[in-house]
Amino acid sequence: MCRRLAASGVFRRFSGDSRGMTASTVAGLLSSEPTAKPRQELRSLTRRELVAVLPAARRCLPLDLLGGARSLCATGSGSNMADDKDVLRDVWFGRIPTCFTLNQDEATEREAEPYYLLLPRVSYLTLVTDKVKKHFLKVIKADDVEEMWFEYEGTPLKWHYPIGVLFDLHATNTVLPWSITVHFKTFPDGDLLHCQSNSVIEAHFMSSIKEADALKHKSQVVNDMQKKDHKQLWMGLQNDKFDQFWAMNRKLMEYPTEEGGFRYIPFRIYQTMSDRPFIQKLFRPVSPEGNVHTLGNLLKEMYPSAIPNDGEPKRFQVVIHGIEPLLETPLQWLSEHLSHPDNFLHICVIPVPTD
Repeated sequence: MCRRLAASGVFRRFSGDSRGMTASTVAGLLSSEPTAKPRQELRSLTRRELVAVLPAARRCLPLDLLGGARSLCATGSGSNMADDKDVLRDVWFGRIPTCFTLNQDEATEREAEPYYLLLPRVSYLTLVTDKVKKHFLKVIKADDVEEMWFEYEGTPLKWHYPIGVLFDLHATNTVLPWSITVHFKTFPDGDLLHCQSNSVIEAHFMSSIKEADALKHKSQVVNDMQKKDHKQLWMGLQNDKFDQFWAMNRKLMEYPTEEGGFRYIPFRIYQTMSDRPFIQKLFRPVSPEGNVHTLGNLLKEMYPSAIPNDGEPKRFQVVIHGIEPLLETPLQWLSEHLSHPDNFLHICVIPVPTD
């Protein structure tokens, strides 16, 4: 159902927000002719077009960002504040067209239609799916409702990972919309953390920011912030307010010019072929000799098999926010511009598709 609608161009007339649509609403859109130019052109993207979807009047994130990476990162020069803010804005407004369907084993009083959302890459599933919950609660028997959780092709989705990381890790090479199954019973305690309220998400988010600042600035910046400053970071994320968030987050991205970067780069490398949740170690953006460390330098030390030797076929894709940055990109630039709101650079290493 979800893939058929995507092929029909159902996402063509979504607006730039994350509002939801049921199948019946979608059918109405497909049967009507638009009377004005749509605010946003959304369609089923191929793997080559990567997977980021941006709001009105903006190009696809991978195309913009790869161009920026080639001109700004590989050379290490030519950047300016306007260009940088455009990159930050494109990252923030990345969206993933998603189709939510209720698990077929859930007891319902009538048929449950799928529900469609544009999911923000930088947010968390449990933070942006209240509409999904309300939609399916209309058809589920009250006695059968427990904690809501999500699954993709048999894999429970960890709510404390950013949405973009979940997609890049599990569904990068799938056809859009991303098809997620919703459950209200049989919570997988061994795989997922419980999340009963937004306060749990906030606590996790702020803990990650504090951990990242401990690596970057020995916690000096976050400790100098007031409680209202912490709340501004959280509210900016919760309410999807780019300017509100970055007015405060920019302080966490500053460093003395003479040091050439942060003390350490907050990063996590995720692997689909490992039981280990992720790789996280200390790594500086600049070598003791003063050489700028790149994404390739990080991978060679932390995950050597991710980089093919000369003459070897490529075995892995190294994906950040749905794109494959150049290995020559300085790690400091990536940390400043492609980190998630939690201030970590989330890197997914996935096998190259065989088809």
